Amino acid sequence: MKYYRVGIDIGGTFTDIVFLGDDGTVKVIKESSTPDDYSRAVITGINSGITELSINPENIVEVNHGFTVATNAILEGKGERMALITTKGFRDVLELSRIRTPKLYDLYYQKPAPLVERRFRLEVDERINHRGEILKPLNVKDVGLAVDLIDNESINSVAVCLLHSYANSQHEEMIVDIIKSRLPDVHLSISSQLLPEMKEYERTSTTVINGYVRPVVESYLLKLSDQLKAIGVKVPVSIMQSNGGRIPVEVATKKPMFCIESGPAAGVVGAFIIGKQLNQDNVITFDMGGTTAKASIIEDGEMLLAPEYEVGGGMNVGHRLLRGSGYILRVPAIDIAEVSAGGGSIAWTDKAGGLQIGPKSSGAVPGPACYSLGGVDPTVTDANVVLGYLNSKALLGGRFPIESQKAFDAISDNVGKSIGVTDVEAAWGVHVLANSNMGRALRAVSSERGRDPRKFSLMAFGGGGPIHASGLSETLGISRIIIPPSPGVFSAFGLLFADVEHHFVQTYFESLDNLDFSHINSILDKLKNEGETLLNKEGFNKSNQMFNLQLDVKYSAQTSELTININDKKIDKDSLKNIRQRFMDEHDKTYGYKVEEPIQLVSIRIVAKGISKHSRIPQHLQFDSSALFELSGDKTREVYFGSDLKYVATPIISRLNLDSKGSKGPLVIEEYDSTTVVPPRWSVSIDELQNIIMVKD
Repeated sequence: MKYYRVGIDIGGTFTDIVFLGDDGTVKVIKESSTPDDYSRAVITGINSGITELSINPENIVEVNHGFTVATNAILEGKGERMALITTKGFRDVLELSRIRTPKLYDLYYQKPAPLVERRFRLEVDERINHRGEILKPLNVKDVGLAVDLIDNESINSVAVCLLHSYANSQHEEMIVDIIKSRLPDVHLSISSQLLPEMKEYERTSTTVINGYVRPVVESYLLKLSDQLKAIGVKVPVSIMQSNGGRIPVEVATKKPMFCIESGPAAGVVGAFIIGKQLNQDNVITFDMGGTTAKASIIEDGEMLLAPEYEVGGGMNVGHRLLRGSGYILRVPAIDIAEVSAGGGSIAWTDKAGGLQIGPKSSGAVPGPACYSLGGVDPTVTDANVVLGYLNSKALLGGRFPIESQKAFDAISDNVGKSIGVTDVEAAWGVHVLANSNMGRALRAVSSERGRDPRKFSLMAFGGGGPIHASGLSETLGISRIIIPPSPGVFSAFGLLFADVEHHFVQTYFESLDNLDFSHINSILDKLKNEGETLLNKEGFNKSNQMFNLQLDVKYSAQTSELTININDKKIDKDSLKNIRQRFMDEHDKTYGYKVEEPIQLVSIRIVAKGISKHSRIPQHLQFDSSALFELSGDKTREVYFGSDLKYVATPIISRLNLDSKGSKGPLVIEEYDSTTVVPPRWSVSIDELQNIIMVKD
């Protein structure tokens, strides 16, 4: 019997589903996302795959999922109405946040509103110091009054975050017991359980975000699990985390803070695997979907992780460049820069007559004008239809009809006439401006961090990535582009390559010269035991468990730390030289300098991984004919390549017919889930792993 693993990635416009057989066979399904009930598109797609493959639901042995439910709840302000219980005098920590601002000279800039209304930020009298010593016992009467208000206001989610609870969680545990005794059905997010780290703002913000999205995520995942069981899929769902590892659905429903950027992370994991196969150690990833474009970097064969990132801002970055525009989330995540520019991003003109794109998107409904689903606004997708980059009759192998005239009308009426240019010139302006906006994300992960993008290959995926890859590459001086198999559903592929992964952390704040090795190693043992317990429960025996030790370290006068990997299983006096050297090397790499100054240990981390017994990466992928379809339409069409070349009669070929020996541009390569544009002065070929390779002449 043939078995299949299934990857599901929900985007703003499409829901992508990949069936991967144990012999490498691949079935790709792409459904329009259903924002009113995301699970509907998932179930429809899985049923379609089961039917087209002529298999039983029992043939599915694994379901891995990446989603945007939590992200959308934050962006749209549709999370759960909630309360925060905190130490007296600290109710406004969320409001004060940090001094960082992304718009330093904007006198009218408004910080994002706290996710908890001030009247629901409730104080209790208590105090514990940074060493865990109780300075003032918890006032139980204050807790009772807080619970009364929560009950009277019918609040369904409560975050508990007391000062220094990472050092002593006793008071938080007392509050939890009181709430559970009176309101057993309330969703609780407890900072000492979620993030036992110092820095009260980051810990409070992370705990609140978890509470804000938890009921929404839990409702969605439980409903999806029930619906999968109803159609005969019995295996539990595992969820992609922002750090590139998977967790069981039971963990994700309680700790959704780990899954906010699950979809984008999956694409980077897939790019990491493809890069390994191609011996490409330095890769910039570019993922363009319907509503956003994401970029990340793989350097020296390693994905870069950020210790924290922001969500809900105009441009999300995991690193330290643009901060203050969103809500801080202190969890490890693949370092991704994200901008509000995708195929559905709407083009418009401002009062001064300047062309703008986004951040508003047409989404799946009503969609771009050319989709004929009710959308009338001009989008990046409409511009690409006008320019000839996209098939003017249908997408998805003929399954999704396109009304090209509606694209021309939307661009002409809303953009061209407003700025006094032809529809083609307007479409070209939209395309170039979209590239400029998306280029911000690529520069954020490369040149703005001291990396020369010319030394990297660009791996482009997502439905729109291969269309815009060449334009972005020419802007940044990149001369090599990799388009992986089925680029339009590539993030769903990445879900199938990821291992199970759990992260554990505990603050230990001490100078490197004054470490208590016995205390440190007891913390290590505690964190490792937590990881072993989870992995054992998930069916991984000891031979398939792997543990990585990480330390958060900084110079003593600094306020931010760097995370370094340590190969030692225990920390002793002999480890100090290695810790010091690794930190200084990482500091030099990140900031461009290192000094002989006192070093401070801040936190201890354990990453527990469950490694599959069998390889998760097939040697060869076998795509069905619907993914690499034969063209039935025109073999050439007029494609616009800028004001110099204007329209050029361009060959249109299927990926199936791409010559491994190479071809010269201009060329348009169509496949089921995406389109690749090869401009003049570029060469293109396909390798034995079915990757399209584009090289600048």
